Amino acid sequence: MSSAQPTSRSALPPDTPGTHSRRLGVIAVVATFGGLLFGYDTGVINGALEPMKDDLGLTSFTEGLVVSILIFGAAIGALVGGRLSDKYGRRHNILLLSGVFALGTIGCVLAPSWEVLAVFRFILGLAVGGASATVPVYLSEVAPAERRGSLVTRNEVMIVSGQFAAFIINAIIFNIWGDHESVWRYMLVVALFPAIALFVGMLRMPESPRWLVLQGRDDEALAVLKQVRTEERAVAEMAEVHALAEEEKLSQTGGAADLSVRWIRRLIFIGVGLGVFQQFTGINSVMYYGTQLLSDAGFSDSAAIIANTLNGLFSVLGITVGLLIMNKVNRRTMLIAGFGLTTFFHLLVGLSALLLPDGTAKAYFILVFVVLFVFCMQGTIGPLVWLMLAEIFPLKIRSFAIGVCVFMLWLANAVVALAFPPVVEALGIAPTFFIFVGLGILALIFIVTQVPETRGQSLEELEARFRREYS
Repeated sequence: MSSAQPTSRSALPPDTPGTHSRRLGVIAVVATFGGLLFGYDTGVINGALEPMKDDLGLTSFTEGLVVSILIFGAAIGALVGGRLSDKYGRRHNILLLSGVFALGTIGCVLAPSWEVLAVFRFILGLAVGGASATVPVYLSEVAPAERRGSLVTRNEVMIVSGQFAAFIINAIIFNIWGDHESVWRYMLVVALFPAIALFVGMLRMPESPRWLVLQGRDDEALAVLKQVRTEERAVAEMAEVHALAEEEKLSQTGGAADLSVRWIRRLIFIGVGLGVFQQFTGINSVMYYGTQLLSDAGFSDSAAIIANTLNGLFSVLGITVGLLIMNKVNRRTMLIAGFGLTTFFHLLVGLSALLLPDGTAKAYFILVFVVLFVFCMQGTIGPLVWLMLAEIFPLKIRSFAIGVCVFMLWLANAVVALAFPPVVEALGIAPTFFIFVGLGILALIFIVTQVPETRGQSLEELEARFRREYS
């Protein structure tokens, strides 16, 4: 990050409220429909799987494949989506993604077989990954520096809110039309409405001013800034936008050749480890298969789909708490506490499944421990890993390094999604959660021995420290 940047920011006129503030708020709401779709499309499968299995004849393997293929698509979509938004613009890419969301949704709803469903789930995954790479960048480039953090984190909140909404809508639809063999199609088609809202809304939204500056379209960039700033602030901020655009160019210069540098390899190893262990908590096994997990624990199908809404609620509550405390607690402390708590609740789920007799008490114990696991995970490890990935890499390799780490994170997510159903079928709930306990212990060892503290240090200070310590 340029050392001149804080000076330029401090010299800027204040971001006073006005009609431009409302315009910025509308932009944030519309753009984060991309995050809402991300959450809904990853969460809706949770309640749809059981009727889908009966309708399409899924086995435990094809069930895992139908779920995980979206995540494999998202890994590719994140890579391709970032490139497309750099080339054609953030707004253009979000418009394109809204069309892909709609196409994927319609294809899934009309799928006559699991093979066709898998193809369109993969297409949905491309949109999910593209949204994960594009929407936060668009928000960060439209927002003033003072509000950037709060606006970008709205997208994270919208993702978990989308999952929560999917759980609630699934529960409502199942309890009204649960006797229809195609009830899962009703659950999936709901995603079409936010996709249409995203497309219509983005038609009226401006392009990112920083992207316009990178294209040499300064007059258009200034016009956009005047929509979301006071006129005085917009004119003054153009210099900062130019500086940030230059930083953006510099961040694109790093690549695979930099892996020859020892300290950079070490940082990428740490980043990949953080991303992979975040997914190996098994959070998405609950987000994707929570309803089935609760059915296996002893709830009836209708009770399980209702009880699963608690996972969505506590996911939203957890990430809200996490965002509130994130800058008040050291990163390592928060990570160690997070992995310690999630591993502890995995152990309690496993012991409950192993030792308690089948019945209502066993089902409710497992529900409580799973919900507490979700809350602790989303309140610590979930948002914190994304923050640390943004902090640990020097500017020159940031885009390349984060791309590698996020790609590995998506792959780890997909592995968990693919493996969870056949592992539970083969071993049962208890041994499956004991595997998560083992992975949690490995994660704690990794955090304690490998991950540095980054809170309270500038990006320049961190870079100098990593060069010194890891060379």
